[in-house]
Amino acid sequence: MKIYSVFDEEFSNYGQVLEGYDTAGLIAAMNAIPLPADGVNYEPGIDSLEKEPIYTELKDKAYGGMPLELGMCWGHNTKLNCLEYHRDSEINIGAEDFVLLLAKREEIKDGKLDTSKVKAFKAPAGTVVEVYATALHYAPCHVDADKGFRVAVGLPLGTNTDYRIADPVNDEDKLLWARNKWLIAHAESAEAKDGAYVGLVGDNIDIAQ
Repeated sequence: MKIYSVFDEEFSNYGQVLEGYDTAGLIAAMNAIPLPADGVNYEPGIDSLEKEPIYTELKDKAYGGMPLELGMCWGHNTKLNCLEYHRDSEINIGAEDFVLLLAKREEIKDGKLDTSKVKAFKAPAGTVVEVYATALHYAPCHVDADKGFRVAVGLPLGTNTDYRIADPVNDEDKLLWARNKWLIAHAESAEAKDGAYVGLVGDNIDIAQ
């Protein structure tokens, strides 16, 4: 699979790089959190990250004064498994280089998305990456298996916290997996086994292959 850079023109359909932020303190705080032995962890908001000055800068500038949570996704991963979207952009900042697997919401047809539409983008450590609300994304992939990945995740406050609805009124409601989180799973994923909507068709992409 070809891996583009977030600095390539191809990324402009999915997001942008935000310049001018000092990420050194945030990276140090991220690196103080141990990696899991395998798999992926995620916390929507982490106190040690939100104490860093960049948290206030992102809230006041990148999110225009909106309430913000700054958490982290970290561990080891090379697979697609699922794609999700929010009603708002997401900010990603890696302590190490990482890869995002992305598609576009308009590529969902009749509740399905062919994984051949997915593109891969590498982000260098410390780069502030905005992933647009119209871009489908999920857990980052590591570049170096020995180092794994630590990616700070900035989102509107409350996103990805527990929330389900019992009375869907349309097809999109069936994708609602958490607060401000619409999820489409591949049949091979753990999320599908837990009851997530299966809408990814084709190969479950693995960038290690």
